[in-house]
Formats: sequence, C-alpha cells, structure tokens
Amino acid sequence: MTMFSVFIRLVTAYRSIDSHNSLILQFMGYKKLVRFAELKAFPNVLEFPQYIKGSWRDHFHNSNPITLELACGKGEYANGLGQLYPERNFIGIDLKGNRIWVGAKKALQNNLMNVAFLRTEIDQITSYFARHEVHEIWITFPDPQLRLSKAKKRLTHPKFLRLYRQFLIPGGLIHLKTDSPALYDFTKKVIELYDCEIKEDSDDIYKKEIIKDELKIKTHYESLDIAQSRRVHYVCFSLPEEFPGIEKDVELKEQLKHEETGID
Repeated sequence: MTMFSVFIRLVTAYRSIDSHNSLILQFMGYKKLVRFAELKAFPNVLEFPQYIKGSWRDHFHNSNPITLELACGKGEYANGLGQLYPERNFIGIDLKGNRIWVGAKKALQNNLMNVAFLRTEIDQITSYFARHEVHEIWITFPDPQLRLSKAKKRLTHPKFLRLYRQFLIPGGLIHLKTDSPALYDFTKKVIELYDCEIKEDSDDIYKKEIIKDELKIKTHYESLDIAQSRRVHYVCFSLPEEFPGIEKDVELKEQLKHEETGID
C-alpha cells in the first residue's frame, strides 16, 4: 500500500467520524428542543412566571409548608423529599431546562403532586416568593466556585443569605450537603461570622451510625465524586433575626484573602 493510499484512507475515516459526530450533535440539539417544548406543557414546571409570588398555595392547591431545592439539576432531592414527606411541598429551582425536564418527568411519572419546578436564576429568586412563604432550603452539591474571585457566587455567601431571608420563615432551616471541603469550611465561616445558628453539623455524614432518610438521597453530582474527598459534608443552620449588613462582607473578604495568601 502506497503512502498516498494510506493518506486517502485516513482522510475518508476522518470524514466518516466527523460526519458521525455531527449527526450526534444534531440529535442532541433536537433532543433539547423537544424537551424544552415538553417543559411548556408540563403542569409541574413554571418558567420565569410573573405572578406566582405569594400564590404558591394556588399552584399546589394547599397551604402545606414549602421547601426549595436550589440549583436542583435533575431534581433528585425535590423528588426524594417529595416521596418522603407527602404532607409538604417541594420546588426544585434551576436555570437549565434540559436538567429540569428530567426531574419534572420523574415527578409526573411518580404522581408526586407536591413537587414542582421553577426555571429561573437563583439571584432572581425573590421575584417568586413572598415574605414567610418558604420554610426550608436545600442546597445539594452546588458548584463550589473555588476561586476567591467567584466567592460571591457560592450559594451560602451572605449575598444569597440576604435573599433567602426575605422569604424564609423566622428560624427557617438552610441545609447544605456537599463533597467540597472548601465550600463546607467557607459556609461554617459565614455561619460563625454572621451569627447564624447551627442545628446539625457533620464533616462526614456516612460515618454516622444513624443517617436520616433525607440525607440518604443522592444526586447525580454526588455519585460523580468530583471533589474526590471521599466524604460528604453536611451542615444545617438558621439565619439570625438581624442579619449583618454588607459592611460585614468586607471583613469576610479580608479573612478569605488572608487564608489564601497565608498572611497573618
């Protein structure tokens, strides 16, 4: 076989692979479009709703306590909690419609009428919930935003806690479950600095002899073990009646800088 023949075969093979990959991408794009269309017909999905604030009882047709799963992804926790606690309502919140479709579809298949999904950005969350309308919040395996410059994007940053405070009932619980030691330690620092109250804390929940059923629920990202820490951290806390203002954030930022640079 000549070098020219080998070259022709390689080019042909490359074109075949490239064509195959193109078809896969086209199929994936079509699949997303189909899912987005279905979302609009799902009775348990609300996409950027304008008049839902203060009216969730009308959606669920009851006044049961509401729990949110923030950055819910495929909604494993919203669905899991919905099955555990039929007397409560659960709302998974995420911007990614393709992921929400998975959770919403599962909820419909399991006839979980107490589970709904809200498609929006987390920093716009106060547009959808009225004062004292939410009882609890779950934050499960969120992006830890490890770079210091991204600290304000961490869902337990005071910036977000101030948002949650606007619709959480007094003493309402916030649950963080993560495999990121950095996010866990950061959250513990925020809790201490901002006078929050820890209700439960574990740096390795699966080492406990007795694990609550709600902590046994596993998300897609937990199964990936991205942080490779081989442990799952959990902290549950409530916000103080008087939450410190943004001037406290400067102190937090300085502490983080000192820790990153090793300066005393």
